Amino acid sequence: MSTTIDPWLLDRLVCPATRTPLRYDEAAQELVSEAAGLAYPIREGVPVMLVEEARRIDAG
Repeated sequence: MSTTIDPWLLDRLVCPATRTPLRYDEAAQELVSEAAGLAYPIREGVPVMLVEEARRIDAG
């Protein structure tokens, strides 16, 4: 099930670890922090902005 994130909300959300902007990956349903190398899940349309719940992503 694909969910879209409100652009207004996306403009205001930042990575809790680095305080940098996030990129929305619609296919994976994640908010990606390139700076932290983390991807935060979106569950039932709600971003889970907890470092403990994020998955590590490859730098390359």
